[in-house]
Amino acid sequence: EGYEGTGDFFYDKRKINLPKEPVLDLLLKTSVICNDSRIERVGDDNIYRTIGSPTESALLIMAAKAGIFKEDLNFERTDEIPFNSDRKIMSVSGKCPSGEYIFIKGAPEVILKKSKFIQKYNGVFSLSIKDKKTINEVNTKMTSNAFRTLAFAYKKINLSRDKITEEEIIFLGLVGMQDPPREGVKQAIKVCLKAGIKVKMITGDNKETAIAIAREIELTGKVIEGYELDEMSDDKLRNIINEITIFARVRPEHKLRIVRALKSNEEIVTMTGDGVNDAPALKEAHIGVAMGKSGTDVSREVADLILKDDNFTTIVSAVKEGRTIFMNTRKFITYALSCNFAELSILFLGVLLAPFLGWQVPILLALQILFMNLVTDNLPAITLGFNPSSADVMEEKPRRRAEILNKNLIISLIFTGSMLTLLVLGVFYINLNILGESFEYSRTIALVTLILLEIASAFNFRSFRKGVLNRSPLVNKYLFYASLISIILTLMIIYTPMSKIFETTPISIFGWLISISFAFSLIIIFDMLKRINARYKIMDLEHL
Repeated sequence: EGYEGTGDFFYDKRKINLPKEPVLDLLLKTSVICNDSRIERVGDDNIYRTIGSPTESALLIMAAKAGIFKEDLNFERTDEIPFNSDRKIMSVSGKCPSGEYIFIKGAPEVILKKSKFIQKYNGVFSLSIKDKKTINEVNTKMTSNAFRTLAFAYKKINLSRDKITEEEIIFLGLVGMQDPPREGVKQAIKVCLKAGIKVKMITGDNKETAIAIAREIELTGKVIEGYELDEMSDDKLRNIINEITIFARVRPEHKLRIVRALKSNEEIVTMTGDGVNDAPALKEAHIGVAMGKSGTDVSREVADLILKDDNFTTIVSAVKEGRTIFMNTRKFITYALSCNFAELSILFLGVLLAPFLGWQVPILLALQILFMNLVTDNLPAITLGFNPSSADVMEEKPRRRAEILNKNLIISLIFTGSMLTLLVLGVFYINLNILGESFEYSRTIALVTLILLEIASAFNFRSFRKGVLNRSPLVNKYLFYASLISIILTLMIIYTPMSKIFETTPISIFGWLISISFAFSLIIIFDMLKRINARYKIMDLEHL
């Protein structure tokens, strides 16, 4: 387990003496020779750093536990036939003191098919039907327990005379390795399924291994193998692909067909991959996600996103973050437009009512509105982008159309803007027409009231479902601090020499009480409306 080079080999709980096990010794040497990866010691202990494929690195660590290292083997490599998804095997030929050989590793079913002989402790024998049955049973048992298996074989050759082939080889044995799902993957898949995101596993491993791993992460559904895809038309694949969850023993062209079939069903497809062969599917998907650590340069070039930690849970976290950003953008836009709607409505209705109520126009000056737009609107509005995620944001189903403003939000912004307009005009009317205050004083109170109302409205817009009075003002601490700054700046344009520039006048404590009470009334009204909407579902404002 891990990359430590110390360990022992056991059979039935009995420690194996490697010099007395020539077949195991040859298998370990084959796993080192037929290998393109490297390991390097970290410091003076037996911990190693791996360079190359994780699978091949694991084989090198296995051999290191037996004291077998590539550098110590007297083997001169002359040629290599690399692994690919079609062949499913890798071969290396070369010279060693005992002769010239070809060493092979790959998928057990392929190696077994090409094997004519089997190496045993007392010599090389013909591979019998009984031997094949035993090997297949062991392989099935290992893969059913989520082990990824590789088979090893070799053949003595004459490099100068023979044409190198991978036929009639000598079977050596099987190696099983576990690549367990990372911590948190099972929970991340549950979150995906709850969020309406379909998860499909596409693997080159055999069916039993894929099913065992899927069982560990609680991913359920139909399983299909690569050869079945070969026999299936594109139309048939498109019709059944939504029912299939696990694709085993696939080749690169299968991945491309899977992506295209999902896209033809109008699905938004995200594909993850790390190899050169994954590049076409990554490019074809709407969002290609490459691995930053283990991924190849080719896969990273064609991908839209690169995972620095190669972790599936990061994708789910990114989806959650994306949904939160989208929701906060909606809140920000709706809030900003409702404030602008209110300011325009106050000016417009002020002009209409002026002849009947004896008002001067405009009720608010252009410089005062500019002050609100630059300072008291924008600061709280920007901080709405820092609202934390809703606890149930990942329970919302994916959106086919993701417009920022929908009908419900337009209704919300018009209603909010209208409420702000009525409350500001009401304060202005009370002070000027009922209390007999001067026009400048009434205008200043109207300005202060609108600023406080917009701040209160920003707190309302933290959530369209949760109230303000039963939540901490520090749920979004940035909004809290931005509101304080807005209030301080408002005090400055009223009680400092800046009042001459903005044409404001100091207001009394009673005036402040009126403005504050109107702002609180807005919060109370919206808290009541949220409760009513939660009970009767008048408007669909889930997850906002």
